[in-house]
Amino acid sequence: MAKLTCELKWMKGLLECLGVRTHGPMKVHCDSRSALHLARNPVFHECSKHIEVDCHFLRDALLDDTITTSHVSMISQLADIFTKSLGTNKFDYFLDKLGIHNLHAPT
Repeated sequence: MAKLTCELKWMKGLLECLGVRTHGPMKVHCDSRSALHLARNPVFHECSKHIEVDCHFLRDALLDDTITTSHVSMISQLADIFTKSLGTNKFDYFLDKLGIHNLHAPT
């Protein structure tokens, strides 16, 4: 989520340089409840020491309304089409959600 937030902030800056104004925070969807909890919770535990910098970066972005976070179930994780091998039904479902259609299909 920290890497995504970095990319989103860069993209927002680029769009502003091009004269495109954005309003409101950017939405970040994550399927890890623990990552969402760590980003919001200021208390760190022994097992989360190595990710403390990322958590501070995310928390700062949340506090200044750069991003908002929400949970998405693992079943509905749209990014899976790019990162996992899927069955035909799920692959077709995600293609439809992305708005990608077969141009060579008979009409």
